[in-house]
Amino acid sequence: QVQLVESGGGLVQAGGSLRLSCAASGRTFSSSTMGWFRQAPGKEREFVAAIRWTGGTTYYSDSVKGRFTISRDYAKNTVSLQMNILKPEDTAVYYCAAKSGGGYYRRTSDYDYWGQGTQVTVSS
Repeated sequence: QVQLVESGGGLVQAGGSLRLSCAASGRTFSSSTMGWFRQAPGKEREFVAAIRWTGGTTYYSDSVKGRFTISRDYAKNTVSLQMNILKPEDTAVYYCAAKSGGGYYRRTSDYDYWGQGTQVTVSS
């Protein structure tokens, strides 16, 4: 089992920044993929960003590319999401997810483990 715990959400004005962190514990995979998803009220959970644990290749949705940066810290076993130039439409609950191995990474069904989520609210 893998446990994921997100932190760092909050309320910020449009144009501001937030940094989310996801701490992974339990069984971890050297060849895993870690992802961030978000879900706004009344909408489906959507892909935000992903990173390959080995190699560090990153992927982003078009809506956050150039504003968000995903990174990982081997020593701390954490994955972070730096969010800059935040917009009101970024308001959502953000979830950290993990899967073993590579392959597909954009679908919620691609992931085996999920955190409990952290709320991000961007005011206009």
